Amino acid sequence: MSDFLKDIIKETGNEYATLAKDGVSGGDVDSFIDTGSYSFNALLSGSIYGGLPNNRITAIAGEAATGKTFFALGIVKHFLDSDKDAGVIYFESENAISKDMIESRGVDSSRIVVMPVATVQEFRAQSIKVIDKYLEQPEAKRKPMMFVLDSLGMLSTTKEMEDTAAGKETRDMTRSQIVKSTFRVLTLKLGQAGVPMIMTNHTYDVIGSMFPQKEMGGGSGLKYAASSIIYLSKRKEKDGTEVVGNIIHCKNYKSRITKENAQIDVRLSYKQGLDRHYGLLELGEEAGVFKKVSTRYEMPDGTKVFGKSINTEPEKYFTKEVLDKIDEHTKRKFTYGQEDEA
Repeated sequence: MSDFLKDIIKETGNEYATLAKDGVSGGDVDSFIDTGSYSFNALLSGSIYGGLPNNRITAIAGEAATGKTFFALGIVKHFLDSDKDAGVIYFESENAISKDMIESRGVDSSRIVVMPVATVQEFRAQSIKVIDKYLEQPEAKRKPMMFVLDSLGMLSTTKEMEDTAAGKETRDMTRSQIVKSTFRVLTLKLGQAGVPMIMTNHTYDVIGSMFPQKEMGGGSGLKYAASSIIYLSKRKEKDGTEVVGNIIHCKNYKSRITKENAQIDVRLSYKQGLDRHYGLLELGEEAGVFKKVSTRYEMPDGTKVFGKSINTEPEKYFTKEVLDKIDEHTKRKFTYGQEDEA
């Protein structure tokens, strides 16, 4: 049978077809992109050392001002920092990104192409043109590349633009079908090329629901195409009366890699961006690495330290040994098929 299956692959002429034992082209995730936050990495991949899948679509959705663009730029920075030859195509529909914003986040602006798009059709045509050009290169010569779409919710359609120009106030009821058809084509090409994509989107309150519920705009197309969908909500963080950042609550709405409905908090500082260590203290307590004793935490060596001191000097307390133990716990906590410790 093995020889027959190999013959089938040859006969079809499908260059991406393989026996599953040899790996699935575009389906297997062979690496992850660090997001800049250990706990957010764990939510996406199950490991604090993981992060964003290198060949999948990850959607970050939330209400206005929940840090979606900030999140995206933070991941872009780590992606570019990981390889001096890497590049990013940033599709922008909100007219909100600028050179100053990019560079203030520590991102190398010389390796980002900002591509304004107004309609779903325009995004589809340009993104597919870019990915086809990328696939034309010999595989050995392809440099790491990432797509960002910020945001899907602000993309109009050609019909909507034409109707607006004509003074009509009708809504394009075909938009969700156009979005779905776009991702039917793009998802497979991104997987084949090994190009990750971050997409931001808006959420809205579901009217008439028995319980308070958020939903993502854009129809069902993105829900099927995205490997992971993370919903964001926030609360302000203050130092006295001054607002210094936000605590972002992240809920895993959908994932093909980790457990759905898993939740973590991350810290988004106005000065430093994503806090790499925020959330590790709680994960360390769950893992049994730290023990809460009254208002302090007992360290592995028996000393007792206030949580604020740990968060102020995280590198001192989150040693490689401690991080490895927390990582073992997050794999059980966030990954399917593994049991949490009792």
